[in-house]
Amino acid sequence: MIPEHCRLVFIGTPEFSVPSLEKIIEAGFNVVAVITAPDRPAGRGMKLQASAVKQCAVNHHIPVLQPTNLKNPEFLQTLADLKPDVQVVIAFRMLPEVVWNLPTMGTINLHASLLPDYRGAAPINRAIMNGEKQTGLTTFRLKHVIDTGNILRQLTVDIGANETAGELHDRMMHLGADLMIETLMGVLDHSLVEQPQVVLPHHKNAPKIFKDDCLIDWQQNGNQIINLIRGLSPYPTARCFFQGKILKIYHAEYDPDSAIQIGEVNLKDDRLAFGCADGVIYPTDVQIEGKRRMSVEEMLRGLR
Repeated sequence: MIPEHCRLVFIGTPEFSVPSLEKIIEAGFNVVAVITAPDRPAGRGMKLQASAVKQCAVNHHIPVLQPTNLKNPEFLQTLADLKPDVQVVIAFRMLPEVVWNLPTMGTINLHASLLPDYRGAAPINRAIMNGEKQTGLTTFRLKHVIDTGNILRQLTVDIGANETAGELHDRMMHLGADLMIETLMGVLDHSLVEQPQVVLPHHKNAPKIFKDDCLIDWQQNGNQIINLIRGLSPYPTARCFFQGKILKIYHAEYDPDSAIQIGEVNLKDDRLAFGCADGVIYPTDVQIEGKRRMSVEEMLRGLR
């Protein structure tokens, strides 16, 4: 049972955070405020758009704080006046200690990996890009160094053979919401045993993805390239050059029994074919520079 006096502040911005906020509200927690990023210009008209978390909070009539500076004295005083017993942070920028150390029961984070594996900004993308068959979710207490706090609960998640980062993201955000509720209940009834993180040689990091990470290297083998495409789909998307334009590839097939020169591009059986180290990559779902996303067959008809 949730104590009525337990005051919770939720901190997050993107869609990944929303199912957890919804579950927390549904479970009956007293969410006294939501902290999220300021509204940002978006779309063709560049109109200010609220974050997914803000939209959820507004729908539930929860007060919203949108600080540009997390060390601003006015913001810190407002937060202190809320007297939070616990804070939940999911997919937000790094918090200063004065924020995460405020609640009496601490600040709990949800991370999309089995920490300490894949610490960093892009754990879902990096796991698929590296060809992992499994990943997971971790709830842990925030401390000074990012993604290093004591583990509270973990859940292992299988990665489908053809699953993209977007598909895995959508599955994990709902699984993570359930894990967060289990964690909060365990924190409230003192049933959880915290485990310090122990980094081993096989553990990998998940740094932020930059444009150079998205460029396909046709010298690599087919499985590596397919994993790159899956791991970057639908965003920020693996890409290459085709007829002098950037071609984004959302889905592709790999045929190890066909062969053309590495890096060569041609039409093979009315399909667009790229030669790689050990076979041929056939894109199926693409976006050529200046056009919308479409099937490769539709793109080829337009080029003809």
